[in-house]
Amino acid sequence: MRGGHSPVADRWLIVMLTALLLVSCLIALAFGPASVPLAHVAGIVGQQLGIAGPGEWSQSQAQIVWLIRAPRVLLGALVGAGLALVGTALQAVTRNPLADPHLLGVSSGAALGAVLVMLYLGEFIGAFSLPLAAFMGAAASMLLVIAVARRHGRMESDRLLLAGVAVSFVLMAVVNLLLYTGDQHAAASVVFWMLGGLGAARWHVLWLPALCVVLALVALQVMGRGLNALMSGEQTAVSLGFSGRRLRLQVFTCTSLLTGVLVSLSGAIGFVGLMVPHMARALVGAENRRLMPVSALLGGIFLVWVDVAARTLIAPQDLPIGIATAALGGLFFIALLKR
Repeated sequence: MRGGHSPVADRWLIVMLTALLLVSCLIALAFGPASVPLAHVAGIVGQQLGIAGPGEWSQSQAQIVWLIRAPRVLLGALVGAGLALVGTALQAVTRNPLADPHLLGVSSGAALGAVLVMLYLGEFIGAFSLPLAAFMGAAASMLLVIAVARRHGRMESDRLLLAGVAVSFVLMAVVNLLLYTGDQHAAASVVFWMLGGLGAARWHVLWLPALCVVLALVALQVMGRGLNALMSGEQTAVSLGFSGRRLRLQVFTCTSLLTGVLVSLSGAIGFVGLMVPHMARALVGAENRRLMPVSALLGGIFLVWVDVAARTLIAPQDLPIGIATAALGGLFFIALLKR
């Protein structure tokens, strides 16, 4: 499939992955501390969508499936898709297969902005305070990483990754200092949020990540040809009419905004953006316009099932998703280094 470059094969792959994502979301609704039979889950979802009538399930089962688990599963799919998109774009624009929003300091910057709001600033513009602060933190950290990585007007991918790791450590030190000196009762909830999780998902908050993921996918698809050219080298991109500096600025702005929104809702979930793009490349190759939608779908499927594991491994408690993805990502990172 990688070498065929068949549009028909690509479309079929996207259709199959979309179907797999929908089936995964439906099955995931059955798992949790209170198990619900899959037949009841399908009936409850069908009833809520107006395509099925009442069934034998209880009112409490309907509330668990539709009001608690459904928003959580959908948020997991959106966060997984978004982080996979961010990782794919960053790996292309930096020409580094190890680039990831977590390793480049973007997630740490978003976490710093969110912690400032949660502990000190409060909701200064209402419900948008947390996403805005997380975006500003992500954008500021990305600009700082770029400034540190630049040498003699050039930016090498290896220096960018090292600068990202260094800036990430510094920003997390600031976050820890804020947690240590802030209100301890509030800090405890912030620490749990920073470990990553989807427990705060509700129907009324899903529109924002859904809108951002769709807009980011469209924008990155439009930038796809430029990213392909940039992956071949700066001079190649210039010869094809693309400005490397402008393209990087556009990609970094897009990925910072998306990361900020996702981190504000789910906490810092690392390594999804590192692992999933490599899985997608194994299916469709490195051409970014083909890679982006496949990567997004795989990211959604991946995080839905990681969340299922997080809900069931130590039930009735939730295992923070960030712990699970960090363990998987660390092993994946080691495997990449070995290769």
